[in-house]
Amino acid sequence: MSRSGLDFVKVGEVFRFAKTVGEVDVTLFAGLTGDFSDTHINEQYMQERSNLGRRIAHGALIVGYMSTVSTISIQHIIHKPDLIDFPVSAGYDRIRFLRPTFFGDTVTVSYEITEVDHEAGKSFAKMEAVNQKGELLAVGVHIMRWARKLKEA
Repeated sequence: MSRSGLDFVKVGEVFRFAKTVGEVDVTLFAGLTGDFSDTHINEQYMQERSNLGRRIAHGALIVGYMSTVSTISIQHIIHKPDLIDFPVSAGYDRIRFLRPTFFGDTVTVSYEITEVDHEAGKSFAKMEAVNQKGELLAVGVHIMRWARKLKEA
């Protein structure tokens, strides 16, 4: 019997991913993206010119952690036999960076399924990133689209 992967997505399920942000993470991310802003790579600049007093991680790096937890949320589904569809990220809505992420912060992203729309073939999740102090760093909504598989030739 063929089923939609969306049948296995349950409102209220929560998934998490945690990672300590290190200098290597930020430096490699700067190299990958080309974003070499002084706010990320120049400690002296941040000490002298910023009220933060030290370097911060890229906001897009935190969105990357959000992407990681979205992948974790589907790992228990994607290899089930006889699925008629597969998940594809349809994007992120209302991403907000509420406070800076500093080098050495341990960021935990939670991903809570808030809605399953079988008719549209989508699921929605509330995402929150917090640091080791429990301070909210970033929030957003992720949309997962469940695309029909191509028929075999």
